[in-house]
Amino acid sequence: MLLNNLGYPRVGPKRELKFASENYWKGKVSRDDLFKTAADLRAYIWKTQAAANIDLIPCNDFSFYDIMLDMALLVGAIPERYQPVNKVAGNAEIDLYFAMARGYQKDGLDIVAMEMTKWFDTNYHYIVPEFKANQTFSLLSTKVFDEFKAAQQVLNRAPKPVLIGPISFLLLGKEKEKGFHRIDLLSKLLPVYTQILSQLQKDGAQWVQMDEPVLGLDISDKEKQAFEVAYTALFKACPKLKFIITTYFEELDDNLSVALKLPVTALHVDLVRAPQQLDKVLNDLPSHMSLSLGVIDGRNIWKNDYKKSLHLIEKAIAKIGKERVMIAPSCSLLHTPFDLDFEIELKSEIKNWMAFSKQKLTEMNELREILNGKTNYLEANQSAIESRRTSPLIHRQDVKQRVAAITDADAKRKSPFPKRQEIQSKKLKLPMFPTTTIGSFPQTAEVRSWRAKFKKGTITKEEYEQLVEKETERCIRIQEEMDLDVLVHGEFERNDMVEYFGEQLDGFVFTLNGWVQSYGSRGVKPPIIFGDVKRPFDMTVRWSSYAQSVTKRWMKGMLTGPVTILQWSFVRDDQPRSETAYQIALAIRDEAVALEKAGIHVIQIDEPAIREGLPLRRSKWNEYLNWAVKAFRVSSSGVRDETQVHTHMCYSEFNDIMEHIAAMDADAITIETSRSQMELLEAFEKINYPNEIGPGVYDIHSPRIPSKEEIISLLEKASAILPPRNVWVNPDCGLKTRGWKETDAALRNMVAGAKYMRSKFCGNGN
Repeated sequence: MLLNNLGYPRVGPKRELKFASENYWKGKVSRDDLFKTAADLRAYIWKTQAAANIDLIPCNDFSFYDIMLDMALLVGAIPERYQPVNKVAGNAEIDLYFAMARGYQKDGLDIVAMEMTKWFDTNYHYIVPEFKANQTFSLLSTKVFDEFKAAQQVLNRAPKPVLIGPISFLLLGKEKEKGFHRIDLLSKLLPVYTQILSQLQKDGAQWVQMDEPVLGLDISDKEKQAFEVAYTALFKACPKLKFIITTYFEELDDNLSVALKLPVTALHVDLVRAPQQLDKVLNDLPSHMSLSLGVIDGRNIWKNDYKKSLHLIEKAIAKIGKERVMIAPSCSLLHTPFDLDFEIELKSEIKNWMAFSKQKLTEMNELREILNGKTNYLEANQSAIESRRTSPLIHRQDVKQRVAAITDADAKRKSPFPKRQEIQSKKLKLPMFPTTTIGSFPQTAEVRSWRAKFKKGTITKEEYEQLVEKETERCIRIQEEMDLDVLVHGEFERNDMVEYFGEQLDGFVFTLNGWVQSYGSRGVKPPIIFGDVKRPFDMTVRWSSYAQSVTKRWMKGMLTGPVTILQWSFVRDDQPRSETAYQIALAIRDEAVALEKAGIHVIQIDEPAIREGLPLRRSKWNEYLNWAVKAFRVSSSGVRDETQVHTHMCYSEFNDIMEHIAAMDADAITIETSRSQMELLEAFEKINYPNEIGPGVYDIHSPRIPSKEEIISLLEKASAILPPRNVWVNPDCGLKTRGWKETDAALRNMVAGAKYMRSKFCGNGN
């Protein structure tokens, strides 16, 4: 049996790629330095997989920013607005590439970045390809060929190139003008794919992995037919290549017949998310096709239960024979941390339940060894699985009983929104187009150093808190001087919007180096929920109370919602996710009530991940949305009517779930809309969304500074769609990752834009 790995984390064991990229953007290292770091990291990754006896080692799964952006550059799908970048950047491909990802604001140019959204139901963000009706494609980059040759030299054998398949590339993009469907571009795209694959075949490639994750979605008959057209053409052009069609995150279901008709050598299926599909796949699998079994969880950090995986593998072997079976992770290991060996502070009992990317490679190899008769691996594995199942660290009866006692009344505010809006208006006395930010302000290296020193014990708790108080007050004075209406304390005491809360809740553990890529150079270190969740003490009251004490303006309390904490953590898999969500919701509810008692009357409960958790198949949506919305409402419904509850959602396509967004019943929702030029607001207009909305006017994921005129233009678009009295003015997201200079300039333009809108509607800019 072949061991088939689908992809590997590219951040590096110590986030080498992050630091190299950011230093390149700042001009601190040369292009050659950046490329050397990347080359060394790729070689390390390939050697790691070779040492674990992986047969099909991927290449071209590495990316400086995003795999979909790589594909757009490879096939020449470059929006016209970036053409001037080539001239000023000396035709440097990497600079054009980063301009598409991050925007470009220098050399007399001011170009917005491409849109970014979540990769299916993960916390990874991808750059959305842009298409026009007259779109042309051409082979532009040599990255895939260069990396194939480099891997071939390192491994002394042919690696397996990974490409986003043509159908998924098109369907995961977006039309930038009306009157056509992006799938109609297939005939123009296929010649470039043929050119790429022909060159790989010429260079010595044997296997090629074509990622087609849209086969896990509800797709139209026309889109299904496009698969047969595409792969018939590609196989005809490159008959010597062995194609593996890779699907993940969901079962094939009604798309199974589409996949099995394709002239490919192997099909990969996700048996972690959808083990129930195996019988149907085995029954219908054509005799020429091998099957890659995704039995190792590529989305979570729990040790594989070999007994369960062996049951699936042995079933496949019995049906189609060992020579046609591959062992694989469910998806790319991009979504799991690099190496558990670096976690020297985890409690040994809990650490023994886990596997990171490097350990998952070992699990693949051990499964094959067990099938070859080495049963000692199975015995050790089952001992760890039983240890976790029976551990007293996991279960708390008081928590389970409180969740069981949740009623419908616990998920409902006292009064409907119109009544609450009237009460809040009288209490808060905010102007039209009120301004605020989403929560965090820039965390400088100096601020981060305080936290590191405190954790190391080189400064006392009192010294640390004095430093944070001083920075918090400085941030408040800056906001007052900018004339923002609702202030935030800046979150200088927080490391991450999920990690910060998890550190103060029972049932969580944390890693030192468990980083996974979120977007570009941005990494997150997800908490690990291993047991029942409980709030033992106040988590945010101390800092929100202090901030409110040093200003007469309203201070917004900042909490992370239950679904986002769930979604952005590695979650226990021994109970339904809904059960864990309700446990977290009760903890956040208690914190919101404590904030209100401390005098905080604007409370934001962020839920940027609620759309992200949506199942890929529409038939499964209602079950998820019912408990996700209820969990949010449980968290937000403990406060009085006069307390204004905000929520924030970013990078979410809401069109199909607007009724559920409305059902969350937040007094105000802030959303990402700047990159899409307010396009998202049309979904809110269609349902006459009744509550207040803050459509983001400042893209914080890009270093460019929007002008006052640009912000006014966006606000005018918003006011043409929404009732002006319901419009808030705010950035797209938190400002933690931005610098103070750009933040200051952008927020001043934002406030100026809001004042212009007030004068336009009220004759008064104040």
